[in-house]
Amino acid sequence: METSLKTAGRHRSGRGLVALLTVASLLVVVGSTWYFFLGPSRDGGETANGPLTVQVTKGPFDHVVLEQGELESSSNIDVLCEVKSKGSSGTAILWVIDEGTAVAKGDKLVELDSSALEDELKRQRITVSSAQAQVISSEAVVRTSEISLQEYLNGTYQSERRAILSEIAVAEQSLRNAELNLESARRLAAKGMLKGLQIEAEEFSVSNARNVLSAAEARLDVLDNLTKEKNRVQLESDIEAAKAKLSSDQSVLAEEQSKMAEIEDQIRKCIIYSPADGIVVYNNQRSGRGSSDFIVEEGAIVRERQSIIRLPDPSKMQVKALINESRVVRIQPGMEAKIRVSAFPNELSAQVLRVNKYAEPGSWFSSTVKQYAAYLEILNSPEAIRTGMSAEVRIFVEQLPDALQIPVHGVYEHQEKHYCLVKSGKNWETRPIKIGATNEKMVTITQGLTESDQVVLNPRNHLDLISLPHQESTAQDKDRPQNSI
Repeated sequence: METSLKTAGRHRSGRGLVALLTVASLLVVVGSTWYFFLGPSRDGGETANGPLTVQVTKGPFDHVVLEQGELESSSNIDVLCEVKSKGSSGTAILWVIDEGTAVAKGDKLVELDSSALEDELKRQRITVSSAQAQVISSEAVVRTSEISLQEYLNGTYQSERRAILSEIAVAEQSLRNAELNLESARRLAAKGMLKGLQIEAEEFSVSNARNVLSAAEARLDVLDNLTKEKNRVQLESDIEAAKAKLSSDQSVLAEEQSKMAEIEDQIRKCIIYSPADGIVVYNNQRSGRGSSDFIVEEGAIVRERQSIIRLPDPSKMQVKALINESRVVRIQPGMEAKIRVSAFPNELSAQVLRVNKYAEPGSWFSSTVKQYAAYLEILNSPEAIRTGMSAEVRIFVEQLPDALQIPVHGVYEHQEKHYCLVKSGKNWETRPIKIGATNEKMVTITQGLTESDQVVLNPRNHLDLISLPHQESTAQDKDRPQNSI
């Protein structure tokens, strides 16, 4: 009996399940029938009662340009490599501080490989020592030349002059003696005591004494006027030549010392310290094809004057956003904006600082659409904000506190004028309008509609209901895609 009851229960459960599935199937069929016959049309523009309409609304209107951007600091200090390459590809990084580290002025940031410079410094020190020895030798030559000049003028010349003067004095004395002897001989000859031959001998002695005196006087004149000047000029030229050689050697020494000081300075610059307080940001560079061009890491080769680290000022943050060329003419400096960063719950206030006049350079795979960089200053920058964060930028091009507005799909353009298809009782009225500010979704109406009007969404699907000033142009309007703004 229990078996019969269980069997009967299973039959009742099966029948209930079948009934439930049958009701569900009927609901699906009824819903589908309502959707196709009573619901909106499949083209989105018509219901069972006619075209799909929307009521004109009145309220605040924001013309917003929405773009994506990246946070950066408007005040950045670039930490550069000041080590000269000197024909090589660059200098290797031995150690670099971790990115994101908060540093103070004077903290160590980067250590570059200085081994090649230290070897060069050893060689340069030898060169400087040789140049110093050459300078010392040249200084001794200059001093020797100066002493030689004084030695001649105050020693050799004076000694030679005194010797000649002594010869002149002896020659003058000899001449006087010879003249006295000649006079005496002539007096004796007049008395007949001497012969004529003896007189001739005395006359010869006088003549010889005069010649000796003249020769001594001539040597003195040559010494004073020629030999002295010749030796003085020669010795002075030796001094000038020695001084010139000394000057040249001193210049070489100074140049070699300058080179050594430069090498020492280059070695000191291999240790890079922070020039100011800030947050460490690696200045990685990438090529246009997206591959890594320079990544800051140990072992990387850095060139002279290449930026390694950037120290942004976190108190002066801005956003760099790329504006599509179709909207860039609407953006002006001073416009208000809102910045949303995913790391912060609240929006940040900002304003447009400037918009670049030239488009950003594109890569080989980018589209032909140009983008222009716009910079927005963040007015209430939080302390925890970081450079490189992604941000959503909403720039308020125009803000109206109370404006009539409809969806942009409700406007039809014909011959550079705008129209709306408005419901008038059971009929439809083609009404000319004047539009104001627009955005991606809504358009403001300055003339032609009231707040209570019902306008058709997408009037292009109902051209048979539209009555335009020049009806003959309607057929052409069907083929051109400017039916709505």
